[in-house]
Amino acid sequence: MLLRSDGAHVYPPFLRRWVRGPEWWEQVGTYLNGGAIFDNLKCADIPRFTLTLPSLGGQRAIAGVLGALDDEIAANRRLARTLEALGRAVFRSWFVDFDSVTARAAGRRPVGMPAAVADLFPTAFTDSPLGPIPQSWRVAIVGETCRLKMGQSPPGSTYNEVGDGLPFFQGRADFTERFPIRRVYCTAPTRFADTGDTLVSVRAPVGDINVAAERCAVGRGLSAVRHKSGSVPYTYYMMDSLRPTFDEFEGDGTFFGAINKAGFEAIKVIEPPDIVRQAFDRIACPVADRLAAAERLSRTLAALRGALLPRLLSGERRVRAAGRVVGTRPVGK
Repeated sequence: MLLRSDGAHVYPPFLRRWVRGPEWWEQVGTYLNGGAIFDNLKCADIPRFTLTLPSLGGQRAIAGVLGALDDEIAANRRLARTLEALGRAVFRSWFVDFDSVTARAAGRRPVGMPAAVADLFPTAFTDSPLGPIPQSWRVAIVGETCRLKMGQSPPGSTYNEVGDGLPFFQGRADFTERFPIRRVYCTAPTRFADTGDTLVSVRAPVGDINVAAERCAVGRGLSAVRHKSGSVPYTYYMMDSLRPTFDEFEGDGTFFGAINKAGFEAIKVIEPPDIVRQAFDRIACPVADRLAAAERLSRTLAALRGALLPRLLSGERRVRAAGRVVGTRPVGK
């Protein structure tokens, strides 16, 4: 159903806010029809809904306040995407494509890299089970280089959505571009991820990743991983680089893809010398810290927006320029 305002009585951006607010959802609950398979709302009932309206000036002011928060959150997300792309590009150049080693082997200075860092890379490749790798680097397995904790799901009776207990992630359903969104909590968790652990989906689909923004509980659809060096960004981009390998496990389950702990730990990886990884951390850790700060800010702004929305729409809180509150008008008019 399309709900559109012509602007005569309802400012369109205000309408978009209103249909997210409690007044709208209370009326949805009033008119909801329970079906055999799913609930439904008749389009014919929508014109019977009512909404409490400030003046048009007040509507513009409310939409402006909430829109400013939206704009700030969006700007924060754009910055996060840029930082994310930067970290991924550096990791791929250093540890996947071996651009610096290729340049030094050809007698060239690696582009965009200080001489002191470039000199950390060898000037030749050597054969390995994974193909040519930089000389003095080695092939290892995930179980040797990382601490890996497989999730476990407590009884469903311990779950809730009111914030009681620890944030709980059963699988990748609440993943975003980098940090999962809190939705479900658990009062009796059994397996945990620490702040900064990389969360890896181990069941349908295998290999989707996020970073734990806080200590949380993990269910059987996830694993919490941390490189034994403790590096948050190196772990994250290392798991990201393993996506082609994770794809191979998509058909390993009876009905859907899955990977168990033994299979995960047996995945081969290329391990650089500590001094090279530490040089990467000096670049990537400030980026990871900025990404974490951006996430905290976005959550704070989203919480503020969520708290303001019902108060502004109900008139409990007024924007100074809102003007007087008028009465109730049927939605159909």
